[in-house]
Amino acid sequence: MILIVDDTPENLISLKKVLEKNNFEVDTASSGEEALKKVLRNSYVLIILDVQMPGMDGFEVAEAISGYSKTKETAIIFLSAANTEFKFIAKGYSSGGLDYITKPVDMNILLLKVKTFYRIYEQNRKLNEMQKNLLEEIEFRKEAERKKDEFISIASHELKTPLTSVKGYVQLLERSVSKGDTETVKKHLAKAQVQLEKLNSLIADLLDISKIESGKLKFNKQNFSIDQLVDNVIEVMHQSNPDFKIHKKGIANCEIFGDEMRVEQVIINFLTNAIKYSPGTTEIELTLNVKDEQLYLAVKDSGIGMLPEQLAHVFDKFYRVEETSQRFQGLGIGLYISSEIIKRHSGQVGVNSTYGKGSEFYFLMPINSNSDFND
Repeated sequence: MILIVDDTPENLISLKKVLEKNNFEVDTASSGEEALKKVLRNSYVLIILDVQMPGMDGFEVAEAISGYSKTKETAIIFLSAANTEFKFIAKGYSSGGLDYITKPVDMNILLLKVKTFYRIYEQNRKLNEMQKNLLEEIEFRKEAERKKDEFISIASHELKTPLTSVKGYVQLLERSVSKGDTETVKKHLAKAQVQLEKLNSLIADLLDISKIESGKLKFNKQNFSIDQLVDNVIEVMHQSNPDFKIHKKGIANCEIFGDEMRVEQVIINFLTNAIKYSPGTTEIELTLNVKDEQLYLAVKDSGIGMLPEQLAHVFDKFYRVEETSQRFQGLGIGLYISSEIIKRHSGQVGVNSTYGKGSEFYFLMPINSNSDFND
């Protein structure tokens, strides 16, 4: 928008008509004081400023405007009928003006100058926008690099832990075998098996995330009983975590069209996390129902919970809650993989949580997902 400042109404009207005829948006002020008030309220690309005005003259107005941070990109053109000497023109430039035109005004020249200033403004605006986007992109590259380095460090540590444990149990097995101590051999084998299962799970997650990144995560969709799947998962989880009681609430009483193994992977992830992040508790609640052809499954615990600012990132790739990373093992990709699996079933995941009181992870998905996306 252009602001015309002139104490002569005829000048305001004629200039306004010419500029509006050329599709410029125009505002007017009949004094320096009024111009300053308008500059504080509005943003202007260009100010056409008369030099000789009662009260504040054009030079004073320009000097005052130059002190406003919001007007640093605003161009000023001075108009003057009397002050045409070099010293006045020089004062105009030193006051912050970018051009000085003497009256009577050649409208064609003025229009060319206005169009030029508008073009420069647009170019500067685009350059500033490009610079901002570039800086944001650089920061995103830096953050991605930091996350990648952090992930490599975490992955190395997490993979090394079960490997070291297995190595230790193998050494103990060698001693027990040589002594013929069968019971101790069985005990060490069982413990080594637990560590190997952890290692297998970590490697499976790494392979899954690699497939997701490359768009090669495959799905084998068919009809299956979600109630039977949930019951089987609860039974398996109870065998590996006998101290935890998983209470099932509700029933779906229908078949789901989807990849049974992948949906099972999500449910196991939710339950495993609920157990992991609920030290000192012994009960978990799994809710299951179908409404409007949508399956709803939620796992609720009474564990450590999360802060509101953490909830927005919990399904992000490689995200781990900072204060829990030293206490709990994991790569920070299980929930991300679960989220991607549900998305590929045309569903969505979510979480409700209160810090210190527990979390509830859930997903919604159509019971008949016919999407061919990445099948």
